[in-house]
Amino acid sequence: MVTVDPALRLSLSAAPPEAAGLDALTLGRRIRELRTNRRMTLDTLAAAIDRAPSQVSMIENGKREPRLSMLRTIATALGTTVDDLLKTDAPSERAALEIAVERAQRGPVFTALGLPHMRVGRGTSDETLRTLLSLHNEILRLHRERAATPEEARRANVELRATMRARDNYFPELEAQAQRLLAAVGHTGGPVSHQVVADMATHLGYSLHYVGDLPNSTRSVTDKRNRRIYLPTEQSASRDSRSPILQAFATLLCEHEEPENYAEFLSQRVETNYLTAAILLPEKDTVKLLTEAKTLRRISMEDLRDAFAVSYETAAHRFTNLATARLDIPVHFMKVHESGTMIKAYENDSVRFPSDALGAVEGSTVCRNWTARTVFNVADRFSPWYQYTDTPSGTFWCTSRIEKAKEGDYSVSVGVPFTHVKWFRGRETTNRAVSTCPDESCCRRAPDELSERWSGQSWPAARTPTSLLAALPTGTFPGVDQTEVFQFLESHAPAN
Repeated sequence: MVTVDPALRLSLSAAPPEAAGLDALTLGRRIRELRTNRRMTLDTLAAAIDRAPSQVSMIENGKREPRLSMLRTIATALGTTVDDLLKTDAPSERAALEIAVERAQRGPVFTALGLPHMRVGRGTSDETLRTLLSLHNEILRLHRERAATPEEARRANVELRATMRARDNYFPELEAQAQRLLAAVGHTGGPVSHQVVADMATHLGYSLHYVGDLPNSTRSVTDKRNRRIYLPTEQSASRDSRSPILQAFATLLCEHEEPENYAEFLSQRVETNYLTAAILLPEKDTVKLLTEAKTLRRISMEDLRDAFAVSYETAAHRFTNLATARLDIPVHFMKVHESGTMIKAYENDSVRFPSDALGAVEGSTVCRNWTARTVFNVADRFSPWYQYTDTPSGTFWCTSRIEKAKEGDYSVSVGVPFTHVKWFRGRETTNRAVSTCPDESCCRRAPDELSERWSGQSWPAARTPTSLLAALPTGTFPGVDQTEVFQFLESHAPAN
């Protein structure tokens, strides 16, 4: 076992959850160490495993994780075993340093600061690497120390997104739960109607009650004592009226208890939304439709939306659940307000979202050149908008559409790396943009000519939303007035 110095240990402890065990970086360094110890060149190993040297280089640099069959071939070529390659500790202290530095450079601190990537070569001294790690850890510590009240929410979001990424946003236990409920009410395919939803309520032993005085801070209220679910009589035009009912079911089926902290609240919300989507777009039928579309090379969020009579956002969310686990397609999803602010995001395709130094993406400003922003400049809002975007982490293709809410317009985007665009309708688009963010010259800094003309000559009055200045909502269910909910239940409870 390699002994790790304190600075390195701190950096490892600050690494994202997926870095705690074996990751592509550790595996790659172990392969490189074994290769060099055996005096094999990159070309020699590549020839031995029948792969291009560039592919072997990507594996050794932790940019690609080989499949098990490839690992066996590499192990044989290096005269070792797969078990040896899969050891979770670094092969040497020097390798541990290099891994920690590379993790730091791929992490949110470097991204937020816009620092260029530093290539670590044999000539880079251990002292230099330790100094770099110490600076990284100190910056991270200061950000944690000075974070404002919403820090807990940002940290919880970062951890939850890492969990979703590790599972490719696919939760088989929730898929099974949805299938059992659909089977219990005799649903055999097609869109889930309101009658089917009502049948689910009866099956679960609950009754639905539509009222005009539902607390303003809620979408529904469940009375567990009297087995009632209260819903608003007036439905929002921008929301699916089935969703609040199914979300109430989901909480019951997942046996959620009152959340003890914000992280648990977020986790429960993800499970609730996932199960709701899994009911509205059953896995078997959805995978069948998407598989056929992939075969025909015309996957489309619009077709998925129309086939199951759901919103575009729900269809896009559901696609991320199944794209990787069932179709072998890495993907990213974004929901962006018209102001450019990121509301929701998910990725497992290595796209680099804007983030703060803690890794949180919610509330960050999206590059003006990304599809999620350029779609707001498109005159035709009835057709999907497709675009290729060249970024520092590769070229990505996205499809995006604008939807409305009481908070304003927002875009919902689904994207994939260039190598996977062949499966999608809209791949023939000529729309293309270049993003060099987080480099400020990309879109965050005004062109020199405009700056020279207007610098010091303008004073805009910002339209600051009150939520930006408010502290994180407190209480068992953040943002919900519990007294108002209890008073509502008391007034609507049936007489004994």
